[in-house]
Amino acid sequence: MEPEEHQAPGADGAGVAALSVPGRVIVAIAVAVVAVTVAYHILMVFLHVAPENTATRQHGQAVDDYVYPEFEQNWKLFAPNPLQQNIAVHARARIAKDGGTETTGWVNLTAMDGAAIHHNIAPSHTQQNELRRAWEFFNNSHDGKGKPVGLRGELSEKYIKRIVMGRFGTELNGGTVEGIQVRSAVTPVAPPPWSAEKTDNKTDYQVKPWWPVASEDIPGGGGK
Repeated sequence: MEPEEHQAPGADGAGVAALSVPGRVIVAIAVAVVAVTVAYHILMVFLHVAPENTATRQHGQAVDDYVYPEFEQNWKLFAPNPLQQNIAVHARARIAKDGGTETTGWVNLTAMDGAAIHHNIAPSHTQQNELRRAWEFFNNSHDGKGKPVGLRGELSEKYIKRIVMGRFGTELNGGTVEGIQVRSAVTPVAPPPWSAEKTDNKTDYQVKPWWPVASEDIPGGGGK
């Protein structure tokens, strides 16, 4: 009897080598696209976290447009004292009605965004980030007394007003919105059951002054 022949592993032509020429070209293109995409992502994130240099000075806006908000790098998760607060933004309005004025109750804008995201497998970036980032921008551009710091502070106030007016509209509860007021509600996160740490879970409210509403504060109202 002739000895039985055995093929070496892979000798049957399995793998990329078994593909037709067009198939090999497609695989090569796909690998190249993935490699370029990964390299581009690493480069942009590196430029974002790197100290200021010639590249970031010339292309800083392009880097920021790519990184924010999905790939933002910060140290809140890894810091020695990570963020341990739940922060909500509330707003209320002063409306002109029946020859007088009326003040609405506080509306939890953060809860509105949370409700829109809940059970939504693909929430929009606006629902997830607009209000939160706007409030961070507002706080970072105001001093300890709540006064705006330069042009950025004034711009952050206008941004908050436009967001609130986008939620409320110009007509509310049968009247015309004349002014708005915002506040933050900061509640410490309770420690886990196994922790011996004690915290005060009381909510701290920081109320901002009333802001008058102009046409430029109304989305689509002609303001720039």
